Amino acid sequence: MEKHIVVVNAGPRKGWNTDTLLAEAAVGAEEAGATIERFDLFRLERYTGCISCFGCKRERNAGRCVCRDALTPVLDAIREADGLIIGSPNYLGELTASFRALYERLIFQNLTYNKERPCCNERPIPVLLFMTSNAPDIAYAGLLHNYKQTLSRFVGPTKTFVAGNTLQLKDYSKTDWPWTMFDPDAKQRHHDKAFPKDCKKAHQLGFELAQ
Repeated sequence: MEKHIVVVNAGPRKGWNTDTLLAEAAVGAEEAGATIERFDLFRLERYTGCISCFGCKRERNAGRCVCRDALTPVLDAIREADGLIIGSPNYLGELTASFRALYERLIFQNLTYNKERPCCNERPIPVLLFMTSNAPDIAYAGLLHNYKQTLSRFVGPTKTFVAGNTLQLKDYSKTDWPWTMFDPDAKQRHHDKAFPKDCKKAHQLGFELAQ
């Protein structure tokens, strides 16, 4: 049976690190026989994170966020999907606000506050979470571990992958204020060596998720 995979880009920059890794993962999933449905959160109309209305805590709405906005089709698609691939750059030590908005509503709709049945998601799906970061790969291991635990509990078994020490600009010399914290040549050398490997890994992870 053909699997349907939802791919969500929670980064704003088309053609850059997060977007590229997600595209590679999607190709891998397609090669495994899956169909892909993609959403770019920064290109959607207005939406918010959880508004704490508790509508999803009514039994008739279990597992469904009742807030209606541009994230509703995304949440609906994930609910019907066979897998989720989502990626975000790291902003100030966290994932983007767009990622957090979706994350809050994706998780909270399945949280029951019931000891006997803490999660009402009866259809767990595999999740692949990518993060890209200007910092080294290991800088945010704890952050990704926490996301992995929560996503695994409320959405489905989750794998994470970090592409660290990424390029932010094509030419660091064209900034008004010199970015002297970085060695542009060293970052370019790292990118040329490491990022193709990251893309290959993303491709493989997408393939494995769709199998």
